[in-house]
Amino acid sequence: MMEDSEPLLAARSEERRRNGQCQWSTHTKESKMVEDFRRRLKYFFMNPCEKYRARGRKPWKLMLQILKIAIITVQLVSFGLSNEMMVTFKEENLMTFRHLFLKGYKDHRLGSYALYTKADVYDHMYYIINRYLNLQNLTVGNLAYERADGKYTPLSVCQEFYRNSSIDPGNETFHIDPHIDKDCISIFPLQLVDNTSLASHVNFSLDFKRLLSVSMYLTLKTINLQTVRHHELPDCYDFHIMIMFDNRAHSGKIKVDVKNDVRIYECRDWNVEGTSDKNDCLLLSFDSVVILACFTSLILCMRSVINGIQLQFEFNIFFHAYFNKKVSWTDRMEFVNGWYILIIVSDTLTIAGSALKIGIQTKYLTNYDVCSILLGTATMLAWVGVIRYLGFFKKYNILILTLRAAFPNVIRFCCCAAMIYLGYCFCGWIVLGPYHDKFRTLDKVTECLFSLINGDDMYATFLNLRDKSYMVWLFSRLYLYSFISLFIYMVLSLFIALITDTYETIKHQQQDKVPVSQLQAFIAECRDQPESGRYQTDEEPASCCLSPCC
Repeated sequence: MMEDSEPLLAARSEERRRNGQCQWSTHTKESKMVEDFRRRLKYFFMNPCEKYRARGRKPWKLMLQILKIAIITVQLVSFGLSNEMMVTFKEENLMTFRHLFLKGYKDHRLGSYALYTKADVYDHMYYIINRYLNLQNLTVGNLAYERADGKYTPLSVCQEFYRNSSIDPGNETFHIDPHIDKDCISIFPLQLVDNTSLASHVNFSLDFKRLLSVSMYLTLKTINLQTVRHHELPDCYDFHIMIMFDNRAHSGKIKVDVKNDVRIYECRDWNVEGTSDKNDCLLLSFDSVVILACFTSLILCMRSVINGIQLQFEFNIFFHAYFNKKVSWTDRMEFVNGWYILIIVSDTLTIAGSALKIGIQTKYLTNYDVCSILLGTATMLAWVGVIRYLGFFKKYNILILTLRAAFPNVIRFCCCAAMIYLGYCFCGWIVLGPYHDKFRTLDKVTECLFSLINGDDMYATFLNLRDKSYMVWLFSRLYLYSFISLFIYMVLSLFIALITDTYETIKHQQQDKVPVSQLQAFIAECRDQPESGRYQTDEEPASCCLSPCC
């Protein structure tokens, strides 16, 4: 019996030994997988310099971002100077038209030029027509009439009026047909007409009781020659001018204003001595380099974002499989680098703005305002993105961490404060609007109250309401004092305290070096330094610019 049991005991002992080896091997394999994945995560969150020390991969995106910031800033400055000349030329021409066509114009404040008698209205209309007909003998600028199909474009005088009306304020009666009719006449250039003969030459009379407005339309052409001094090809301009006599209020005050719409295009025949197309070719080549650099940066950053999202899903599956825990959304969002999103938006805007700039330089497009908004926003975002690289240094990183941590609370706080702010805006607009220019429209109210929060122009705001009715004066004092006290002493103080509290929390966390999330705690268990060589893979150190190096 003993002899039969000895082989059985030996077999069981051998089986336990094999099972122990299998369990130890499985445990070792799983531990190695965990460490490898932890090391992979740590490498993913390294900065470009640490990645270079870990695997020898050159930080191509970092170098590309530095180059890109330099070239788009140069591009922006170049376009800004050109845009400034264009805007200045348009504004100076608008001022010229006001002095040419508005009788006795003395740089009046916008909306203050007005007429009060019938004789003044007719006199000013005749004055505008005669100034237009004698323009070549009056102006010191390079202004000319527009020609279409070999004929001069006429000056058009159009009046809008109610179709029928009978108004008698003395008897407190009126009858009015609200339908609006329009009547126009045309006056061609080079017609010698003076004020006395104009009324007989043109059958045009005004019924001021029915009159809504009189609009005078004219088109003038000119060339912006100031760009020659900056080695740029001058553009041709068409100014479509409208002079409007506004009587829609029927208050006895007819407001007069001059507006213009500009069309910019390449002149038909031009010759600038001593110049060539070399400057234009250099500018176009430079813009093409900017587009190429931004497109490369866009591809690299999109690839890094995709890699981060893929690693996020892997971490979620890994954490659930090995630790039976769910990964919070806060930890999952750590894999989506917001700086890359910022760079992607900046690159997209730069590419669109550069394409518009090329169209403007080749005279196919004239969207100066759209181009300036795109390039300006793109450059702003690119420079804001520099903060990411400053964050690689611990002393600068606390600013980024504070902004990121405080952002959700700041948004919630601003939403609550906005409700109070909008309440004051609507109240000030409806009550103080008729008595104060700064509260006349809703957008002016928001601007005025925002200025008051910052302590600007307080006394002038109080002063302009001093001579109003007693009830309005009393309400304005209660309104302004309560708003200033509430927002300056309470809302702003709480806002600053919110950010200060976040700053102190981040500062203590950095001093204690305590992980604040599952992801950070998991990565912190990896003690391998970038120079340890444990981050090397079987593949060669990447010399390709498509590697996610920063």
